[in-house]
Amino acid sequence: MTTKIKTSSDTSTHYRTCNLCEAMCGVKVEHQGTKILSIKGDEHDPFSQGHICPKAVALQDLYEDPDRLTSPMERTENGWQKISWKDAFDKAAAGIAKVQKQYGNNALGVYLGNPNVHNLGGMLSIRHILTALKTRTRFSATSIDQLPHHMVGMHLFGHQLRIPVPDINRTQHMVIMGANPLASNGSIMTVANVRQKIKDIKKRGGKVVVIDPRKTETADLAGEHHFIKPGSDVVLLLAMVNHLFTNNLVKQSNALSLAHGYEDIAQYVKDYSLEYAQQQTGIAASDIAKMVEEFCQAEKAVLYGRMGVSVQEFGLLSQYLIMLFNLLTGSLDEEGGMMFPTPAADIVANSGPGYFNKRQSRVRGLPDFNGEFPVACLSEEILTEGDGQIKAMFTVAGNAVLSTPNGQQLDTALESLDFMVCVDFYLNETTRHANIILPPVSPIERDHYDVTFHNLAVHNTAKFSSAMFNKPKEARHDWQIYLELAKRLQPKLPFMQQVMRKVTSVMGPNFLLNAMLKRGPYPGLSLSKLKKRPHGIDLGPLHARLPQALRHKDKTIHLNMDFYFADLPRLKQKFDAVTQAQADQDALLIGRRHVRSNNSWMHNSQRLVKGKSRCTLLIHPEHAAKLNISEGQLVQVTSRVGQVEIAAEISEEIMPGVVSIPHGWGHNRKGTVQSVADAHAGVSVNDLTDDRMIDALSGNAAVNGVPVTLNALAEPVAV
Repeated sequence: MTTKIKTSSDTSTHYRTCNLCEAMCGVKVEHQGTKILSIKGDEHDPFSQGHICPKAVALQDLYEDPDRLTSPMERTENGWQKISWKDAFDKAAAGIAKVQKQYGNNALGVYLGNPNVHNLGGMLSIRHILTALKTRTRFSATSIDQLPHHMVGMHLFGHQLRIPVPDINRTQHMVIMGANPLASNGSIMTVANVRQKIKDIKKRGGKVVVIDPRKTETADLAGEHHFIKPGSDVVLLLAMVNHLFTNNLVKQSNALSLAHGYEDIAQYVKDYSLEYAQQQTGIAASDIAKMVEEFCQAEKAVLYGRMGVSVQEFGLLSQYLIMLFNLLTGSLDEEGGMMFPTPAADIVANSGPGYFNKRQSRVRGLPDFNGEFPVACLSEEILTEGDGQIKAMFTVAGNAVLSTPNGQQLDTALESLDFMVCVDFYLNETTRHANIILPPVSPIERDHYDVTFHNLAVHNTAKFSSAMFNKPKEARHDWQIYLELAKRLQPKLPFMQQVMRKVTSVMGPNFLLNAMLKRGPYPGLSLSKLKKRPHGIDLGPLHARLPQALRHKDKTIHLNMDFYFADLPRLKQKFDAVTQAQADQDALLIGRRHVRSNNSWMHNSQRLVKGKSRCTLLIHPEHAAKLNISEGQLVQVTSRVGQVEIAAEISEEIMPGVVSIPHGWGHNRKGTVQSVADAHAGVSVNDLTDDRMIDALSGNAAVNGVPVTLNALAEPVAV
């Protein structure tokens, strides 16, 4: 992973948390001055205990990358030009103000990418620029990722961030649906070294079961795997919950006593038999019954579902049913089940509970969540003329062209804008459309504390990482960029807001973190104490927190059955009807993850992309033979919205009738400056995902289960 280098006596050692994914692995970095010598796991980190994944080296690659932008850039008739920070801020603010004056405040759209939640300064100071932008037309990666989790947390537990996580360290029986934590390092389950955690479950005499259209790395290790037709998870879950009631398997618990009226769930699910689930999912009724009964017989059990469950047409109802199943089996807020972390800096106590459907998008009428519209409707809001049309964009750390559905359409839409400002350190497939790019410092040049992911961690710890290197004098932190723009866009503020902006500009976001720590659940904990403990502090295992953790005033779990089960008629119509379009399709498309990849900019790290191409069309041998597709053959894949050409990789790990293309590739557009990524371009799966396919209940994008047709094009090529 990293090469051991014999160093001289002036070698320094720096400890920090890797923030390139959710796992919060502790790293030990040896360096001489600003030259990084090695990155290894920190064996004294109480959370990760020495484990790191291959992505950790990208901290060095990103810092040293010659393609990374370090100065503001302006797009001119003569190409991209470096400009001063003052000019960049002035021109960015002037361009935004001009569009808003001409078309109204909401003619500016905002898109926030997911690296924001890995960023201390971004998390604690982004509100300053969002307030100053004065637009209500906002989008983020939330609605193509984890929106169902937030809505279930808000409805059942009273806050969008009150999300329980599997107590994987103590469970005896774990069922994993639509997730590959060996590749993702968790995801809405912040955990390091998942491989060892699963081995430990089995060593304790426990069992791990994976349900997925692909036999993933996680499934291979687990030992028991069931293929499932993409998009049918909701039917399986309805049948599983029904089986609990019909076989008297509902288990009383403290959590269930707080869920008044839970008995009524039985009436909603009674029509979903194991036989019906078998017909729709492909999993035998006897296997489903066995899974449920073994789960209920286990001393400590947990059901966990993630991306593959969330990003489909019934993603929200599916995540709701997963939570109901844990609740009804006595696995919620119990050791080894779904539990609520107790973070030192409690983001729940310092943020709003969330809200849903206060406003609807202009063109399609999709509901907002917490002030953000579903990203699936972003391109249409730019391309559709009329009052409220988006004429300018402000993006932060997001490559939406590669990460949101119907990327080609969004690419076209961004090209049509009057003005665009991007806070990003790469000239990529999205930022190439900008007029001004404002690059923040790299991750190791800033302080770090995982405000978000301690809230989702499988063990309670706290750790602050000081910046490894001082930023260059002319560089800017993201929070400094936000404040400078806010000052120009909103010079007049109420007194207290002026004070907060001034204090933040002088002290940075650390004073806010310190206040959160001092107000938190661990008396005497402060930022100064964390700074003295560079490996972090162990705050103990997860523990029961109900009813105190509930944010509803009545301290009960609100089941909101009318809202969720109102989606059953749509479900029945979907699954009972066999349309001609379904009969004509060649396959259902799903995505996939790899441990060396998270965000698209990681493809500019040579160490993360080296080796054989990972951007392939995974297809089952029987399926390939039926379509006369050979290993390595170039295949044309077509959906309603687009078409790509990609080499086939034939494997029994994928379910027959299903094909898979990984997320985040497609670095083949003109005008980008990512030399390594361009050399390993691949294709973008989001040139095939359909912006019209959504989970109608939540508005979340449905990028799994996309109908596609396949056409073999050429002789096999090397893959």
